[in-house]
Amino acid sequence: MKSVFGPVPSRRLGQSLGIDPMPFKTCNWNCAYCQLGRTAPFTLDRREYIPRTEILEQVQAVLESHALGEIDWITFVGSGETCLHSELGWLINAVKQETEIPVAVITNGSLLHLPEVRHELQAADAVLPSLDAASERLYRKINRPHRSLTLEKLIGGLSDFRAGYQGQLWVEVMLIKGLNDGERDLQTLSAVLEDIQADEIHLLLPTRPPAEPWVEPPDEAALQRALFILGKLARFIAETTGNFDLSSERNVTEALLSILTRHPMCESNLLATLEKWLPGQAQQTLDEMCDAGQVQVIIRRGQRFWGVAQGKYLEN
Repeated sequence: MKSVFGPVPSRRLGQSLGIDPMPFKTCNWNCAYCQLGRTAPFTLDRREYIPRTEILEQVQAVLESHALGEIDWITFVGSGETCLHSELGWLINAVKQETEIPVAVITNGSLLHLPEVRHELQAADAVLPSLDAASERLYRKINRPHRSLTLEKLIGGLSDFRAGYQGQLWVEVMLIKGLNDGERDLQTLSAVLEDIQADEIHLLLPTRPPAEPWVEPPDEAALQRALFILGKLARFIAETTGNFDLSSERNVTEALLSILTRHPMCESNLLATLEKWLPGQAQQTLDEMCDAGQVQVIIRRGQRFWGVAQGKYLEN
C-alpha cells in the first residue's frame, strides 16, 4: 500500500494530495468517532514506521504526473496518528523543497507537549489538531487516549505550539450528540480555545461511519448553539463531494484501496468514482474487491459505506 494517495476532495483544502506516514490504525487515541474503526495497535512509540525516502519518492512521482493547479494542498494525514512518525519534520521540509504547494498537517495534537514535535511542525503552512472536550471525563469518553496522555498535556501542548508557530492553526472540534454539544461543556471548551488563540475553529460532525454505533451527530439546533458559543472564529465544515483522483497508481483498484484506507466512502460516491475510471465496470469491480476480502460494507444510520476490510467496527 502506497503512502501517497489522491488528490482527494477535502472539506477545507480543495484537491488535497494525501501523505500517510503511518501503518493502518497505528495510533495513541482510540476515538469513538474514528471513521477507520477501532485502534490497533495502540502505541506511543515514535519511530520511522515507513522509510522517509520511500515516501518522498512517491510524492515526487505524483507531483511530476500532475499539472500546475491540479493539487491545492499537500496534506500529511495518518490512518493513525501522524506525529508518531519520527521523521515527520524531515518529510515536511523535503516536500517544501520540491514544490510551492502549501503543506498541511492533520494531527490529534496529543504529542504537541513534546518540544521536538512542536519543532518538526514549524515548517508546515497549516496545522489542524483536535480538541473535542475541555474536561478530562469527556476527553476519556470521546478520544479514549493512551493512559499516559492527559487533557492537561493536550491543552498545554496546543498553547505552547501556538506561542511559537507562525502558520495557520485550525483547531478541529468533533461534535457528538449528547456528549460535547451541551451549553455548559461548550462554554468550558470556548474558554480553553480562547486561551489557545487558534486562527480558526472547525466544527465537524461524524457523518462517516464511526467506530462505535452509539456515536451520532448533533441536530441543527445543537450545531447552531455550538457556532454561537464558540464565537466568530468557529465555522462548520460540511462534508465535501468531488472528484477522487485514481491516477496515482496504474492499477485503479490499488488506487481506490489507498483512498479507502484513509477515507471510507458512501456507496453512491464510490460507484460514481469507479464509473469515471472504469466505465461500465463499477459494480463488478466493487463486487470483486469484496469477494477478495479487500473491502467491507459499514452501515450507519441506514446508509451504506465502504471501507477497507482491516477496519474494526463494532457491528462488523
